[in-house]
Amino acid sequence: MSKGKHYEMFDILGPIMVGPSSSHTAGACRLADMARRIYGKDLTAVTCELHGSFAHTYQGHGSDRAIAGGLLGYAPDDERLVEALDLIAQAGIDLVFQPADLGNVHPNTIRFCFHRDQAADFTVTGSSIGGGNIRITDIDGTATDFTGEYPTLILRYPDSPGMVYYASSICHENNLNIAHMHVSRLDQTATMIIELDEPFTPAVTEAFSQLPNLDFFIAIAR
Repeated sequence: MSKGKHYEMFDILGPIMVGPSSSHTAGACRLADMARRIYGKDLTAVTCELHGSFAHTYQGHGSDRAIAGGLLGYAPDDERLVEALDLIAQAGIDLVFQPADLGNVHPNTIRFCFHRDQAADFTVTGSSIGGGNIRITDIDGTATDFTGEYPTLILRYPDSPGMVYYASSICHENNLNIAHMHVSRLDQTATMIIELDEPFTPAVTEAFSQLPNLDFFIAIAR
């Protein structure tokens, strides 16, 4: 084998998917599914703010169907994506697509705004970065940076000393190796993203959920 850049088979063939474009179909589906899982509640109404190329091509490339399918929990290769717009309407979920300028972000970016009666809107922003891969860049106004390729734990809490220690201790006690950890702060509120090398167990999620003063805790299996 000649020396030089190493290509994985995925890089050459791309993802298994329904649709014409890995970025605009598979990536859009994965973004929507990840946003749904981060939100963590039953969906009633969602506005999808489409930035850049998504705003211009979302119907022609099937991004609208892919997003609807992702919000329903379908994978990029699920044949139901073809009729996902009808299926999400049948599920009673109000889905709106809205072109938007989200600023200096990747051209394939979507902000998902989840609406619920008598509750503040909740937003998740992410980008489809090619080959069906994604990055989540913002959760409800707090900057983040993770891919969903690892088992991921997301914590939001009033910023206070000791939380990184407590979180790391839980991982250590359960023999979990932390692949990446990122903590961001906004207006005295901290958001911690922990990506793990191994799957977590119910005991791990229970231990994290018992940490004091959590605004929310989300556990996302790969």
